Amino acid sequence: MENSAMFCYQCEQTAKGEGCAKAGVCGKDAGVSALQDLLVYVLEGLSIVATDARKEGIIDPEGNVFTVKALFSTLTNVDFDPERFVALIGKAAALRDALKERARKAGAAVDEKTPCVTFAPQTSADALTAQAAVASLKADAGENADIRSLQHILLFGIKGVAAYADHAQILGQEDDKVYAFVHEALAAIARETLDLNGWVGLVLKCGEINLRAMELLDAGNTTAFGHPVPTKVPLGAKKGKAILISGHDLKDLAELLRQTEGKGINIYTHGEMLPAHGYPELKKYPHFYGHYGTAWQNQAKEFAEFPGAILMTTNCIQKPRDSYKDNIFTCGLVGWPGVAHIADDNFAPVIQKALDLPGFAADAEGKSVMVGFARNAVMNVAGAVIDAVKGKAIRHFFLVAGCDGAKPGRNYYTEFVEKAPKDTVVLTLACGKFRFFDKELGDIGGIPRLLDIGQCNDAYSAIQIAMALAKAFNCGVNDLPLSMILSWYEQKAVAILLTLLYLGIKDIRLGPSLPAFITPNVLNVLVENFAIKPISTPDEDLKAILG
Repeated sequence: MENSAMFCYQCEQTAKGEGCAKAGVCGKDAGVSALQDLLVYVLEGLSIVATDARKEGIIDPEGNVFTVKALFSTLTNVDFDPERFVALIGKAAALRDALKERARKAGAAVDEKTPCVTFAPQTSADALTAQAAVASLKADAGENADIRSLQHILLFGIKGVAAYADHAQILGQEDDKVYAFVHEALAAIARETLDLNGWVGLVLKCGEINLRAMELLDAGNTTAFGHPVPTKVPLGAKKGKAILISGHDLKDLAELLRQTEGKGINIYTHGEMLPAHGYPELKKYPHFYGHYGTAWQNQAKEFAEFPGAILMTTNCIQKPRDSYKDNIFTCGLVGWPGVAHIADDNFAPVIQKALDLPGFAADAEGKSVMVGFARNAVMNVAGAVIDAVKGKAIRHFFLVAGCDGAKPGRNYYTEFVEKAPKDTVVLTLACGKFRFFDKELGDIGGIPRLLDIGQCNDAYSAIQIAMALAKAFNCGVNDLPLSMILSWYEQKAVAILLTLLYLGIKDIRLGPSLPAFITPNVLNVLVENFAIKPISTPDEDLKAILG
């Protein structure tokens, strides 16, 4: 495929902190980047039609589900297979045109002046790449940089919303309010008619909608698999055949556990799958053994050394190396050229690969970690927590949470947790915790000082915990002895940050670097209204927070 120029700055690891212009640091090439941008462009056209049709009461369920699924596929580290984007672009255009015709027949006034509504995509990767200039994220020199910044914050935010909405829909949880907003946001980006205040309003509304999307996913996970309970997870290895599952999708894990039952294969989690060990309906499988590896910083080494098959369910995968590519399988939206993909939930090829590979030759003892401190588990001991705060046994809570990544600077989070005073409690979630998840911090009156709330989407649980504590102490969340120390990497983190801003949470410390798509003026708005600030050093930040 033609290797055209690209511009991408949607993740924290973007080149020089400015933008990837030749190839993505993530491994995405210019051709795939162009196809992803073009898919978003055609989705904007579909969204304009959908918003116009919705005014007349016309709703297309297939188009709704497709929009979030297709948008999710453009998230960092999800799909890098150009041929799959060709199909997605074609389907987006077909759904747009079919809905356009349906809306016309119903008498709806459909906007056909915005170019993405009438754009006719070609049918090959090379031809589509040649068409993709109309969809580039690169801002023109004459455009208002602050408005462009807010547009891109909104775009990346709804990509995060789409990820959670897709996971929730797979588990049977939907709300048309979420789909309607994704379409509203994409349509607004295409039409470019809002002023600065209008864009700020949409950005904050994205935070509101993301809260609903995380609530839906929480309902999907807990309805299907039960509420997480505190669970000890071994970090060692067990002699025998093995499959490593990484990503976020608990439904894929449940299916893998079912299909491997009785086959003599132990299942290990990796990355954001670690919290799965706390769900009752998953932990009941005796061959669901433990956790192997961390997330970003050692992923290539961990995958190369793992003696079994590896299944990737969603994003958070670096470009697979040739040394272990044959042992990796993807499913769902995840795709890499040259990596086998499971499209039908039949994991027989993964199972066979695991049986063919040597597995672990012997038991290997390792540390263990505790998971399962989601909102139900924490609120079950809320009385003890409240008493510990009132009795001054607990001085402060830190939510040290967010994404991991390979870029230098993330050791800050390890050092921060290590230096947090012994009368403080660390709440954590998402893959950023792998910088410190196995630290032995002890407890305060039986309350562990390190509480793993879960995956990134379990920010919903963290929010519920904070709100419950605020109610118990009869104060606002910002008045709690609670500080948020966040790390970001990709678009789900953007969506969660917007949710916190929508809720009015202030004094968030964000790192390891600030997003390249936030201009100085937009950053100033965030500072003035929410007191958001970059991390400095652990010592300086702890002193500023605790005095």
